[in-house]
Amino acid sequence: MTYRPRDPHPLHTRPTAVRATPEGIDWLASASRFPRSVHALWADNPTAPLVLPCGTAFDVIGVPVLFGRKVLDRLWSGGPGSGPVAATRDRLLLFAAPGTAQRLPALLAWEEWSRAVPPLLCHGTGDAVTVPAPRPPDEAAEPTPPATRWLLAPEERRPWLPGPDVLLWACVRAARPALGTARTPAVTSAPALTRG
Repeated sequence: MTYRPRDPHPLHTRPTAVRATPEGIDWLASASRFPRSVHALWADNPTAPLVLPCGTAFDVIGVPVLFGRKVLDRLWSGGPGSGPVAATRDRLLLFAAPGTAQRLPALLAWEEWSRAVPPLLCHGTGDAVTVPAPRPPDEAAEPTPPATRWLLAPEERRPWLPGPDVLLWACVRAARPALGTARTPAVTSAPALTRG
């Protein structure tokens, strides 16, 4: 079964935007209680990451990098695509529809393949995440890559975001080949980080 609430990316070509557009910045800023402050901070320093709250404009699902790449492959090859995606040193951050962080763990708990899914960090209401800068730093001026960067930056004021059913579908398909080798719990709840 393929979930296609709408076709956000015609022909399922994976976009590769590493810079957020002004519309994407508006969407990210809408997560804050003070969006004008977010705009002002990024206007002064567009290469600085910010901590933004989850639960209103987006939730974030943190997945280990290797498993995350498999999930993204499933989302793009046989599913509806993904929303914005960021990378940290050891995790991919999948931006998801609000409410996903609460529902995905319960859905995975009922899934027979869940023991093959590595631990996910689900950030929702009450949590905050470090969001990459809208513009990556100049590589000549700063040779070390930033700790958090966009793999797929937001480009719209209302980007399509996968919900828990779509992410469950992609996680199960990514985990099936690994069944029998993984013995870790499927999901852990993320502790509240700094609040914005």
